[in-house]
Amino acid sequence: MNKELENILIKVGDLYNKYGIKSVTMDDVARELGISKKTLYQFVENKGDLVSKVLKNTLSKNNCTFKEIDEKNQNAIDELLEVGKHIVKIITKYNHSLEYDLKKYYPLLYDQIHEMRKEKMYNSILNNILKGKKEGLYRSDMNEEIITKIQTSRFVHMSSGELFDPEDINKPQYILELFIYHIRGIATIKGIDVLEKKLLNTDIQEYLQ
Repeated sequence: MNKELENILIKVGDLYNKYGIKSVTMDDVARELGISKKTLYQFVENKGDLVSKVLKNTLSKNNCTFKEIDEKNQNAIDELLEVGKHIVKIITKYNHSLEYDLKKYYPLLYDQIHEMRKEKMYNSILNNILKGKKEGLYRSDMNEEIITKIQTSRFVHMSSGELFDPEDINKPQYILELFIYHIRGIATIKGIDVLEKKLLNTDIQEYLQ
């Protein structure tokens, strides 16, 4: 991706996350970037194209971070807790009005982004379970596909607003508890021991900031 375009997408992403999508006009974007609308339209076709590029760039950057975590070759439990820590950082800075605007004004894009997130989440959870099984940290007798669907569903429905308020979802404690709950449910005795030692030697405040 063109470096100039990437910088534009990052800055616009900050605007959308702060004010939502609907209230940020192309004039606002050009003014914030210090460029003319004519220059802006050299990079995007229209606002819909800009919204699409911004969200897909954000998704791509998050996926790169998850890939970096995976490449550290940690055990499955350490890996999952680090993923949880990163998700906490994403969630606590996320403006839910952005999600509302996307769903209302760009429903096709909303569905596309939603499916991309869900697929990435499903594959990440499944791979972590398979890894944990090989390491003897997770129970070998569980059906990894069923557990993966359950955990994916938990995350998806947390953001649906049916049970949790947006203020609740933004609380790091909810995400951390969800990860610990998940690990305790699938871990072997060896895995529980690894988890307890990890929590004992970890400053939980790191996850809650």
